[in-house]
Amino acid sequence: MAIALDGLSWILLGAGGVLTVTGAIGLLRFPDFFTRLHAVSVTETLATWAILLGLALQSGLTQTTLKLALIWLILLFTGPTATHALAKAALHGGLVPMADEEEA
Repeated sequence: MAIALDGLSWILLGAGGVLTVTGAIGLLRFPDFFTRLHAVSVTETLATWAILLGLALQSGLTQTTLKLALIWLILLFTGPTATHALAKAALHGGLVPMADEEEA
């Protein structure tokens, strides 16, 4: 059973790492602020979930698992809120989302 938990934990940690790298690539490759913001916010939320769950499986049922759950809960609320605040500030500052070339 311990080998299965270790394997699942490492799979989740690896998936979280891959998702983080994917978000970083999206940040570098996408053309405008809003698409970059979307790429980072979506991958950050899922990568955080995968990494913290993988760490919780490694720590077992201890106080550390409770702390990891509280970290996840805080990030669950602050990540999308920060993303929304950044997008709203960009729109308020006059930054216009990039439109399709066919619509222009």
